[in-house]
Amino acid sequence: MKLCRYGDRGAEKPGMIDAEGRLRDLSGHVADIAGPVLADLSALRGLDPASLPLVPGTPRFGAAVGGIGKFICIGLNYSDHAAESGMAVPPEPVIFAKYTSAVCGPNDPIIIPRGSEKTDWEVELAFVIGKPGKYIAEADAMDHVAGFMVCNDVSERAYQTERSGQWSKGKSSDNFGPIGPWLVTRDEVPDPGNLHMWLEVNGKRMQDGSTATMVYKVPFLVSYLSQFFTLHPGDVVSTGTPPGVGLGMKPPQYLKAGDVVELGIEGLGQQRQVCVADT
Repeated sequence: MKLCRYGDRGAEKPGMIDAEGRLRDLSGHVADIAGPVLADLSALRGLDPASLPLVPGTPRFGAAVGGIGKFICIGLNYSDHAAESGMAVPPEPVIFAKYTSAVCGPNDPIIIPRGSEKTDWEVELAFVIGKPGKYIAEADAMDHVAGFMVCNDVSERAYQTERSGQWSKGKSSDNFGPIGPWLVTRDEVPDPGNLHMWLEVNGKRMQDGSTATMVYKVPFLVSYLSQFFTLHPGDVVSTGTPPGVGLGMKPPQYLKAGDVVELGIEGLGQQRQVCVADT
C-alpha cells in the first residue's frame, strides 16, 4: 500500500494511492496515518482501493506520517558519503535528532533560515516504526517496520558544525524535514538495501546513489536504536545519504532563494521543493 496525507497544513486527511496512481480518501476508515493505524495495518489491507472515494484536483501532499513522536537521523551512514566528507565510517551509528517542528510535506518550500549561507540537501531513505519494541533482535527487526518513504534531510552546515554543540541545531529549522509523498508499506519494498536514489538542484543531478552503500542497514538500525529507548509506532528514522551533498563539492555549493530541489527513491516517489528566504 501507498499511504499518504493530503490537504492544508495542519488539517491533512488520510489517503491511499491506487494502482493507477490516483489519490483515494481514507477518512471514512481511519482518522490519520499515525501511531495507532501504523501499529496495525490489517484493516487497511482488507480495503479495495477502488471502493474509496476519488479525491478531485491536485491537493497538497502533507508529511506522509502524522503525530511523529521521534524523528531520528543516522549520520555518516554511507561509505562513499563519509569519504567525500573526509571522515571515517563511525564504529557505531551516529545518532542525532531532527525536531518534529521541522516536519513538512514533500513539496513544501525549503525555508532558508535568516542569515544562512550554508543550507544543504540530502536525499535519504526513511523508515517508520509500526510495531513498538525495545531490545529488539536484529532477526525480528523488520517486523517492527511499517514502511518506507523519501526524506530530504535539509541541513544548515554552519549551524551543524561551526556553532558548537550537537548537530540538531543545524538539522531542525522550519521545513528542514520534508517526508513523503507516500509511506510505502514494508511488503512492497522487498529489499530496502538496494534502492536507487537521486537528487537534482535546478535540473542538475547532484546525488545519484544507492542504498546498497549504506553501512548500517535497516534491520541493524532498528535493533541498535531499540537498545537505548523504546521505539513507538510513528517514529521516523532517516538513514543517511549518499555522496553529492553541497558540503562535499569543491568549492562547496549551497542553496539560495529561488533554487529548485527535486529528489526521489526507486519505488517510493519524488519530492520537489522551491527554496525561499525566511523573513
